Amino acid sequence: MNDRKQHVVKMAHQLFIDKGFQSTSIQDILDCSGISKGTFYNYFSSKNELLIALLKSLYQQVEKERKELLVGQDPSDIETFIKQIVLQMEMSRTNKLSILFEEVNFSNDVELKQFIKRGQLKALHWLFQRFIDIFTESKRPYLLDCAIMFMGILHHNHKYYNYAYESNTSTHHIVRYSIERVVKMVEEVAEADDQLIPPEHIEHWLPENKNRNRTFHQNLYHTVLNLKNSLATVEQSKYNELLDFIQDELLHSKTPRKFLIECALSSLKMNQDQASFEKIELEKLDQLISAYFI
Repeated sequence: MNDRKQHVVKMAHQLFIDKGFQSTSIQDILDCSGISKGTFYNYFSSKNELLIALLKSLYQQVEKERKELLVGQDPSDIETFIKQIVLQMEMSRTNKLSILFEEVNFSNDVELKQFIKRGQLKALHWLFQRFIDIFTESKRPYLLDCAIMFMGILHHNHKYYNYAYESNTSTHHIVRYSIERVVKMVEEVAEADDQLIPPEHIEHWLPENKNRNRTFHQNLYHTVLNLKNSLATVEQSKYNELLDFIQDELLHSKTPRKFLIECALSSLKMNQDQASFEKIELEKLDQLISAYFI
């Protein structure tokens, strides 16, 4: 998104918070951002599309910063997970996302409701994957249930903690308290072998993931092949092994180990010049890996 378009989105965001999404007109956005109607429609086909662009931008920012918190950390470490959730909640609060979501939910706009629903399901999918990192693959059958319960516990703890203490909210304390309850819950449901919603449902709820898989597999295969073809003879087998590891994890593992994949990618990047990798192909691999874990 170019700087001018980003400026329009930023101005519209403030208007949506101040006036409400429904009450903000396109003319309000034109006046606030200082652009013409033609420029607006060159960027967005509608006010809905602008809101979707805004939310996509915020989702991408959260994803980027969550990933940065994982760099060099053990993905099973609960302290790192707590930091990720605190970051997510603070960003939501700063950007007043709850206000926007509530207004859309009370509207009759099917397009926006569907977009927000998909965003919530993607957030649940990420949480489910992080629970696998933390509680291990052996607990997988119960972790979608626990992820759903965690979202409810966290939401209501935050809401009523705010009622009790008003401006003295401690997001970190709320998150830690909530996750400590869930740790006990995971052990309970696993011991009882009790399941409400099988984890396979998360894939059914996000059918676009299935359609994306075919293209992803093809792109990954060709990118890895091109990188292998560009390899210099020096330590060729070493880099081939790293590329094979990344490809096997992403295509054949039920739960790809994100941390190990990113370590392998980091090693390839550090040795880019020595291995004579094509820069554009290495960038493609980086993008494919990032897109996979969104």
